[in-house]
Amino acid sequence: MQHSQAQLAAESHAEISDVVGIKEQTVLQTMLSSQSFWVTVALAVLVIFMSWLQPSFGTVENVTNVTRNFAPIGIMALGMTVVLITGGIDLSVGSVMGLVAIVAGLLLTWHHPWYVAFGAGLLAGLACGAFNGFFVAYVGMPSFVVTLGMLSIARSLAVVISGNQMLYQFGPDAPIVKAIGQAKWPLRAPAGWAPHWMPELSSHFWVMVVLGLAVGFVFIFTAWGRHLFAIGGNEHAARLTGVPVDWIKFQAYVFSAFCASIASLLLLGYSGSAINAMGTGYELRVIAGTVIGGASLMGGYGSAYGAIIGSAFLEVIRNALLMAGIDSNWQGALVGAFIILAVLLGMQSPATSVGVWVRAMFASKRG
Repeated sequence: MQHSQAQLAAESHAEISDVVGIKEQTVLQTMLSSQSFWVTVALAVLVIFMSWLQPSFGTVENVTNVTRNFAPIGIMALGMTVVLITGGIDLSVGSVMGLVAIVAGLLLTWHHPWYVAFGAGLLAGLACGAFNGFFVAYVGMPSFVVTLGMLSIARSLAVVISGNQMLYQFGPDAPIVKAIGQAKWPLRAPAGWAPHWMPELSSHFWVMVVLGLAVGFVFIFTAWGRHLFAIGGNEHAARLTGVPVDWIKFQAYVFSAFCASIASLLLLGYSGSAINAMGTGYELRVIAGTVIGGASLMGGYGSAYGAIIGSAFLEVIRNALLMAGIDSNWQGALVGAFIILAVLLGMQSPATSVGVWVRAMFASKRG
């Protein structure tokens, strides 16, 4: 009995020392333990390898295409990260994109000013987010169920409102709408000052960067950001400490819909048309980007940088597959595999880390 108590005390002492060691990690140790850091390393290695294997991969034109293609996913991933941190999930973001595009596209075809059309589209998206947030935060329904329902509702509304037609006759403000979605900076000579080796980055990319910096600032320096992490870490404890849990969870879903709406309006301007199928399947890509970037599906952890770098990693893989001549149908399999791998790597608590699990498995076999 005394031996068991001594062993228990030793184990408790070891656990306390482990926690102290975590608290005393240096900046370098913290960086090396970050999943987003290793995703960045993997992305750099992949880019270098593909540039060597396929010279056209590393061209300025391809870099321009990749940054433009992943930016809308990165924008939406920022909103998804906020939701995931609270311990929820938003499956409706792709359908919200379609509804927002159709609402804005209809008003443009009716010759309303572009800012009226964009404002109406944004309000439609925010209404979807408010619906999700209300039923999750105040009614207490599971986020999976509510947002899955909104996925169907928003897509059906987009089909009905559009008459299942593509909208492309945007009236007198069509040039402005296209300029918003197709703008690039910096421009290369002769139109601009940028040298020939510098990519022309799209408006999508710059919106993502600005939004990413804003979200990162909120996570680190504001009480709202701290409350998000507190809710995801222990919602009951957060309530006891006076955190307005329901209101913040409601805002998280509204913000996710806001990000989806912004991405939709940018894609509307880039393509010059609105279709009710816009965003179909994007929810998987957005969730994959956030999880690969290090956000936890269990809540309590996520970062703006991780959301962006995870989204970039997925797009570079997709682009590399196309460049290598691999069937594009394999993309879904790879995305699924990376989601599983990312979640596995994220299971790094003392009780559930991969190393502990593997050692326990071999120990049971020897026993």
